[in-house]
Amino acid sequence: MKKIGEITHYFSRIGVAIIKLGGVLSIGEKILIKGTTTHIEQNVTSMQIEQKDITKAKKGQSIGLKVDGKVRKKDKVYKVS
Repeated sequence: MKKIGEITHYFSRIGVAIIKLGGVLSIGEKILIKGTTTHIEQNVTSMQIEQKDITKAKKGQSIGLKVDGKVRKKDKVYKVS
């Protein structure tokens, strides 16, 4: 597993997390979101930057990602190989 980002915000009403990336992330890849009380493993099915759908995000970008459960600020995001 390689750390690729961190949660900076979570919109509970729509189930979307904002992730500040420290690596590259593409549609179809599997991620793990881990924190003190968080453990979510999921496939990346859609992501957005400023409400525009994208298929690949680069290091340094902040993306919106639909998540399968509640996450918290500062939770770490890992790419599962």
